[in-house]
Amino acid sequence: MQILPALLVASIAAVSPLRPGPPEGGHDVRSSALKRSDPVLVRAVIDGDTIDVTAYGRVRLLGIDAPELGHGFDAAAPFGMEARDRLASLVLHRWVRLEQDGVALDAYNRHLAFVMREDGMFVNAVLVRDGLARVSARRPLSRLDELTRAQADAQAFRRGMWGGAPKIPAAGYTRRSDGMPSPAASRRKPRSNAAKPKAKPKHQRGSDSC
Repeated sequence: MQILPALLVASIAAVSPLRPGPPEGGHDVRSSALKRSDPVLVRAVIDGDTIDVTAYGRVRLLGIDAPELGHGFDAAAPFGMEARDRLASLVLHRWVRLEQDGVALDAYNRHLAFVMREDGMFVNAVLVRDGLARVSARRPLSRLDELTRAQADAQAFRRGMWGGAPKIPAAGYTRRSDGMPSPAASRRKPRSNAAKPKAKPKHQRGSDSC
């Protein structure tokens, strides 16, 4: 009769799903909840928080928000171009992996993901730490603590939007890429360096008298 309970326990263990244990080293960071993609190539950087990759298309960096670029007659927000250029320097034409956490798509049908480089760099956090993006998460995320610490670091050292002014070219004489002055500079009236003629001295009376 003791054989039946033993068989019952064995059958339950066989059909029960295995929970993922902590990774090597015993440190469980709940990363098992994230769905990580195979390596994908970044084909383009759209702005400071959006990229275009192979196999997925448009990807919006999850949990952060970078200043907007100008469209049409709208001027770019401060640090919008700096954020786009920084993101391009980090991922453009590089292989990255996407980590999905929760909702897969946003209202514009872009994939929502953390972006990880092959060397382990957490790209979302780098932009926040540089002061070129801010934390915008409205729900719990697996990497929210990393993003929050990155923003606190940027604020403490007054980086990017938390301190300095954006690098905006000063109005004035500028030179185009072809070496010619800009139209604004060419319309200015050149200052003449020619010396003005001296006034003829007045004739004094009695100077020629004996």
